[in-house]
Amino acid sequence: MGSTANVALTVVVVIYVVVRQFRARRIASDSRRMLVVPAVLAVLALRDHSLIDHAHRTASVALLVVSILLEVAMGFAWGFTTRVWRDASGTVWAKGTVATGFAWVGMIVARIALYAVGSAMGVAEGQGVLLLSLAAVLLVRTAVVSWRARETGPSYGVPAVG
Repeated sequence: MGSTANVALTVVVVIYVVVRQFRARRIASDSRRMLVVPAVLAVLALRDHSLIDHAHRTASVALLVVSILLEVAMGFAWGFTTRVWRDASGTVWAKGTVATGFAWVGMIVARIALYAVGSAMGVAEGQGVLLLSLAAVLLVRTAVVSWRARETGPSYGVPAVG
């Protein structure tokens, strides 16, 4: 897949995720299907030959590691700022909050800053870094929200089982 297609895919995924996160949505009991998008993004990123700038290998790998760690932290922030609740029927729901929006803004600012640092160091960062970072943030956010959904106690008004 070419770099233009990778950028287009990234934009589509980001728009899709942002729009979905601010609407209440039911959390499925099988969260494995939510791993599909991060897995596809990770595979595309790892197939990108420009993931590491071979002319600046050490700096490129360092920036990649910092980028992934930053996205993992942002995934935690995103997951913990998402409102998770159980309705009267016992269904678990999630919806992004204002704090979630700020987490996204912070993530975008941090991403721009990392690209600026890389550019100042002369490191050419390909789209693979962006795809792998997006995969990391989506994976961590999914894990956090799924964990929170499992830990959400029953709501009042739900009949006791037994």
